[in-house]
Amino acid sequence: MKYKILTLWLGLAVFLSAADLNITRLKYNGGGDWYSNPGSLNNLKKFIIEHTDINIDLEKDIVEASSPALFSKHYLYMNGHGNVSFSDEEILKLRYYLEHGGFLHADDNYGLDKSFRREIKKIFPDLEWVELPQTHPIYTIYYKFPEGLPKIHEHDGKAAQGLALFYKERMCVFYTYESDLGDGWEDASVHNDPPELREAALKMGTNIFLWHLHVETKE
Repeated sequence: MKYKILTLWLGLAVFLSAADLNITRLKYNGGGDWYSNPGSLNNLKKFIIEHTDINIDLEKDIVEASSPALFSKHYLYMNGHGNVSFSDEEILKLRYYLEHGGFLHADDNYGLDKSFRREIKKIFPDLEWVELPQTHPIYTIYYKFPEGLPKIHEHDGKAAQGLALFYKERMCVFYTYESDLGDGWEDASVHNDPPELREAALKMGTNIFLWHLHVETKE
């Protein structure tokens, strides 16, 4: 299977070097633990390398929305349990970033939802969340998830939802709600998740990353 995926992304190296291929953690203010699950992204990146042969950068990468470095990042990831707060400057910069090709994956780690929805509404007051159907390519691009987003942790017992914001028909924000993929990416000893849940989380994370690269190289 890995050789098929390599064919799809054969031209990727023309546009992005190994250093460019990273998943950048978004550091935010407000008191929430933006740094939660510290080993999760490294585990996901190792999984992507092992199962796709894409040479993603393993260096830890963190950026604040106010930093000029934001505009050199192609994939932002944020999670946590507490409050999220963006300044006026950060709202403007995140909007510009997301309107001009940037991508944000927000991962509900239980407790993030209320403040995240409030802050994202400040960035895109005119956009509404769309729940992706189970047939969306993000669930089938590499690994198959016929029932849509997998549920890794119980939280409030609600079904997991893959929610998206679209700007000019391009998905710029993907919100994994009531799923908690990041917990599943962590070391097995941290949350004691069974192997099948950790594998599902890592496979879904791989799908999200590869789907974004596929869209990015088409534009």
